[in-house]
Amino acid sequence: MRIGIAADHGGFDLKVQLASALKAAGYEVTDFGAYELVTGDDYPDFVVPLARAVAKGEVSRGLAICGSGVGACVAANKVPGVRAALITDSFSAHQGVEDDDMNVMCLGGRVTGYALSWDLVQTFLNARFKGDERFSRRLAKVAELENKEIRS
Repeated sequence: MRIGIAADHGGFDLKVQLASALKAAGYEVTDFGAYELVTGDDYPDFVVPLARAVAKGEVSRGLAICGSGVGACVAANKVPGVRAALITDSFSAHQGVEDDDMNVMCLGGRVTGYALSWDLVQTFLNARFKGDERFSRRLAKVAELENKEIRS
């Protein structure tokens, strides 16, 4: 599975740790930056290219990290086809995929420590969309809304 990862300065250290752990676990990791710690950088510069790659299917899933995770989530969700959520607990890490087909998980580098983050990432990556009619119906409504917003 090819995983994309991106972070600004607030999530840089966590991104480096998670990317290393993912590679050690056998995942192919595509790094969308930041490639060095620059305290004045901006999360959209890294998260949006990651989100676009997820939407195009260039990576299977994405991990977007900023200081709180909120900004990364806001930016990722602006890209059509992306379903991103800020995750802080294991239930949401798998339920977001199983029921809502979440394809980008957002984390707060200043909020969630490495050990918990690694557990959440593994839970997220091991989860699969259930595809039940009710979940597909809801996602179709979200996609319809997204398409209407693009056209208006």
